[in-house]
Amino acid sequence: MLDELADFLGLRAPVAEIPRRAMNGEIDFAAALAERVALLRGLPEAVLGEARSRIRLTAGARALIATLRRAGVATALVSGGFTVFAEPIAAELGFDRVVANRLDIAEGKLAGTVRPPIVTGATKRDVLASLAAELGVSLDATLAVGDGANDLPMLEAAGLGVAFHAKPAVAAASRWRIEHADLTGLLYAQGYREAEIVTA
Repeated sequence: MLDELADFLGLRAPVAEIPRRAMNGEIDFAAALAERVALLRGLPEAVLGEARSRIRLTAGARALIATLRRAGVATALVSGGFTVFAEPIAAELGFDRVVANRLDIAEGKLAGTVRPPIVTGATKRDVLASLAAELGVSLDATLAVGDGANDLPMLEAAGLGVAFHAKPAVAAASRWRIEHADLTGLLYAQGYREAEIVTA
């Protein structure tokens, strides 16, 4: 979504290059995030809503969360992106938890900074572990999915850590990958049958 925000300033290309490198593990995620957000300083807060309207759900997302909810599975959306985008998606799909970064706003404009703490790969792993502990579930019975380098600690900690249409470095480091199917592939990986999948 930072690419979308940068588009309002005509900075899509330079801003997009930074996360591409970060998600492929070439540069530090937190540093890359700070660098990108600084470029957005002064952007009116109102453009956040316009950028949010550009979000398109990944195919299979609704069926995945609806099926897991019906089965009593707890779900969390943990993102290195921003709450202004993650929270509405989490509410729309029915996630139980959402953890993401918060953009600082000052006088109706983006301040160019992110409120600490920054959601990192370690944060994602820790959220997985703490949620599992809270629910009395072994990490072996958890599933995590992601596509970027900062997802690797979480993918490695989960019982089933799946790289989904992932960046090359992430796919290479992951034991399980989904490269062609949509998100319902995660249901089949857990043993759900087609008749058990909740469709919209």
